[in-house]
Amino acid sequence: MSFDQYHEPASELSEETRTFARMIVSLTEEAEAINWYEQRISVEKDKQAKAIMQNAQQEEFKHFGMDLEFLLRKKPIWRTTLQAILFKKGDIVELGTKGEEAAEGE
Repeated sequence: MSFDQYHEPASELSEETRTFARMIVSLTEEAEAINWYEQRISVEKDKQAKAIMQNAQQEEFKHFGMDLEFLLRKKPIWRTTLQAILFKKGDIVELGTKGEEAAEGE
């Protein structure tokens, strides 16, 4: 079995870094699953099948959120950046710039 999440020899990486890599891969896989369900939902004609897929997609979204929260707890500077962007009204690019500036100030 191949593990492509490492760009450096796994034996040289700390356990913390290997866990971090696993969570990044998990986050990516959850995002991919959300996308797949979105596509399936958009073309599904059967109401019950569509409802089941929507329920499954919601589960993937929950997992995505849990993965992201884990990573943010490990990288507080990421939280600083995202707090300036997420759940805010306004231009997303401008908010991103403010978030980046806030993180640089730490």
